[in-house]
Amino acid sequence: MRIVVVGDVMLDVDLSGEATRLSPDAPVPVVDISGVRRRAGGAGLVARMLAQDGWPVTLVTVIGDDDAGSQLRTHLAGVRLVAGTSGYPSPVKTRVRAGSHPVVRFDQGCEKTPVPDVSPAMLRAVEQAGVVIVADYGRGLAANPQLRDLLARLARQVPVIWDPHPSGPEPVPGVAVVTPNISEATKAVQAAGNVSPADPAAIAGVLLERWRSQAVMVTRGEEGAVLLQQDGASAKAVPAPRVEAGDPCGAGDRLAASLAIHLLAGRDLPEAAALAVHDAADFLAAGGVAALPDTSVEDGPEGQRPEPASRRRTTEPLLLARSIRESGGKVVATGGCFDLIHAGHIRSLTAARELGDCLIVCLNSDDSVRRLKGPERPIIGQHDRAELLLAMECVDAVMVFDEDTPEAALARLRPDIWVKGGDYKGARLPEAELVESWGGRCLTVPFHPARSTTGLAAALAKVS
Repeated sequence: MRIVVVGDVMLDVDLSGEATRLSPDAPVPVVDISGVRRRAGGAGLVARMLAQDGWPVTLVTVIGDDDAGSQLRTHLAGVRLVAGTSGYPSPVKTRVRAGSHPVVRFDQGCEKTPVPDVSPAMLRAVEQAGVVIVADYGRGLAANPQLRDLLARLARQVPVIWDPHPSGPEPVPGVAVVTPNISEATKAVQAAGNVSPADPAAIAGVLLERWRSQAVMVTRGEEGAVLLQQDGASAKAVPAPRVEAGDPCGAGDRLAASLAIHLLAGRDLPEAAALAVHDAADFLAAGGVAALPDTSVEDGPEGQRPEPASRRRTTEPLLLARSIRESGGKVVATGGCFDLIHAGHIRSLTAARELGDCLIVCLNSDDSVRRLKGPERPIIGQHDRAELLLAMECVDAVMVFDEDTPEAALARLRPDIWVKGGDYKGARLPEAELVESWGGRCLTVPFHPARSTTGLAAALAKVS
């Protein structure tokens, strides 16, 4: 279950303020600094994102024995850190922003260093991985021969995601997917003069053959990504939703982290890639790295310390179900359209949650609702419906499905208990045979006929 991030870390410092005038010494903006934030960058940012989401994550890296290294350790709270000593100053990257616009970046201690040694503890930590992310930032750790031998062996057993760097080594053969951005991918194939930089599929083909990975995913910013696998199929375009984002910093780290989550949950690579691209877009739309919580804050409101990542629970449905089962708990699932959530829904969901240790809602997609309810439905889109459900204390996760019935979603979740409203009382549930095939049970909870989405929709139509 543990995600292991392997790679180079650095201290990122953000100086933010407003620029309203030019310097009298030179035609450059004067930024009045109003805020200073520090955070772990590079592989540290990937690990911190995962820990913030509640995943059990180990970061394997090397850190300098200096003040910046000490700050890095502070900002990696919630991450299981297995770190050797680099023997060199910790790299620091300081960005100056005026409003949301970058003005300049200062790099300290970022010159190339010799390949660092790895300790037995670092190698043991990597061996415990359920999935590995290699976040290479060109500082040499990914070139260590012992580490590379181990990663090559592990690639035959668990998914390995390799996020390469132009100054770093090539990925070891056999990794599940390599994720260069279009600039990195283009530089990597410059020697192959017959490949056009405007053809990301051709670039991915050259890299797939050279790197001998199972797949190459070339990311293209707001244009999404191109995924090419070793199965002989043609390259797949992975579109990205349009977002307004001023600073793309951290999007690649978010994508790599999300790929690991979705592969660990058992999804195939094309589905994991599509979800990861959307996760990266959502990350940027929410403010990117600037919106990440400040881990240097020791105490929360009223003197309470922030909740440790190890005590938070994932909302990813497949992995949540697996985690609950492995801890001996009961997984409860229910389903429906949940268009215009009302008191009857809340009562039924609360009752369902009391039957086990987590409640996962199987939610009909927008297309599914239209087929079932007609072209005027749903009134509320699937993303908003899912967000409203997750805001309820009784709902632990939401799984959107596109079919007319929830059988396919149930076959993946395999809940211990499948719950429907009491209007089915006395009748055998349509999903009963499937649920009972893995030893599950079907139960009903009280139904509240006075509360109805159809009734609410009709009332709203009269008002409008």
